[in-house]
Amino acid sequence: MREIRPGDGGHVVVVDGHLQSHVDLDDPRRLVFDYVRRLGDLVDVLAPDGTPLRVVHVGGAGMTLARYVAATRPRSSQVVLEPDEELTALVRRELPLPPRSGIKVRPVDGRAGLPALPDGRADLLVLDAYDAGRVPPKLLTAPALAEVARVLAPSGSALLNVADQAPFPLVRTAVAGLRPVLPHVAAGMEPATRRARRPGNVLLLASRQPLPVAAWRSRSSTGAAPYRVLDADGVSASFGGGTPAKDPDTAC
Repeated sequence: MREIRPGDGGHVVVVDGHLQSHVDLDDPRRLVFDYVRRLGDLVDVLAPDGTPLRVVHVGGAGMTLARYVAATRPRSSQVVLEPDEELTALVRRELPLPPRSGIKVRPVDGRAGLPALPDGRADLLVLDAYDAGRVPPKLLTAPALAEVARVLAPSGSALLNVADQAPFPLVRTAVAGLRPVLPHVAAGMEPATRRARRPGNVLLLASRQPLPVAAWRSRSSTGAAPYRVLDADGVSASFGGGTPAKDPDTAC
């Protein structure tokens, strides 16, 4: 079931009882869900001068982050891969995108949609896709993450939102799959999630280039639930030892 409810001065997109997005049509810069606020912070850290970006979003729902990029960086070119056409139609009808937003929605999932994009298409690729509250495993296989790297420009970054809990099997698999193709990996999460006290969102930032970890740490130290940011050594210590996942048809 897909619905849009009023909430917190805006609108909440709900799919099968799971809260997917909060959208404030009057102020798209306002990011209510904490992890989305953290995604927005990372956009600002990666592109602090506000220049337009080329962004690919794997997962759309209410397109909150895409709206944020469009509002803060006009003339950005954005592609959203969202396979749920019924949900997209509902969002377009009830929460229309602003005119000339630069946001294009393609009715395809990330695993099928990424290979159709050209090499170096994106300055930033955001993987924030969920099915029944979890990242579809096919998006975290080594071949899928190789497609993520291919689509990025040489200086581009991938930002993955992975909901997980100790001992963090999904995060370990993602880190193991990312490092051969995007060797610089950092991570951010709430301290309670890091300490295995509760499940939560782990944000993975990966690139071919060194990452602005210090700036991310500074930005993440504010708010009601400050994030703990791990550099490459911290990621190895906390989330190392994983094995890259194979696609189902190639798994042994």
